[in-house]
Amino acid sequence: AWLTSETERARVISGTQKECDTMRWKSPIGNETGAAAVEFAILLPLLLALIFGGIEYGLVMFNQQVLTNASREAARAGIVVGIDSVDDPTLTQIAVDYCQDYLVTFENPEPVPTVTITRAAGTNFGDPLTVTVQYDYQFLVLPNIRRLLGGGSSSTNLPLEAKTTMRYE
Repeated sequence: AWLTSETERARVISGTQKECDTMRWKSPIGNETGAAAVEFAILLPLLLALIFGGIEYGLVMFNQQVLTNASREAARAGIVVGIDSVDDPTLTQIAVDYCQDYLVTFENPEPVPTVTITRAAGTNFGDPLTVTVQYDYQFLVLPNIRRLLGGGSSSTNLPLEAKTTMRYE
């Protein structure tokens, strides 16, 4: 039924919010107590995966750069003029020492990279010398997060490799 009298309309329009609130029935379904905690609990694993994924990615890129520099150091030591031809064990030790000084790893004992020296044509001026350094990066967090989320077991190693070829001077 429509409000017919002017006083009834004025009474309804001038009603306070308190009167309106007491007249409403509050449903337990619409209760938002604790909603922020539930949303945080849902988003926390994703947030942690992003943070630790960024850290892991940075460590992988840093270690790749270390391997590249180690192979350059060993190749440069092998081709420089004025130095007698450096033998393969010495070049290998140069690359391994560089890796042990700069690689970021949390394994114990610290892994030793694999170094391969290739002298394709000999040790004359202009002949190539190739130094290859290989290392298996051991992930810290990402495989554990994947297993936690039900992804099953996954490899915890990522093979990294750097190859440098320089010509004898």
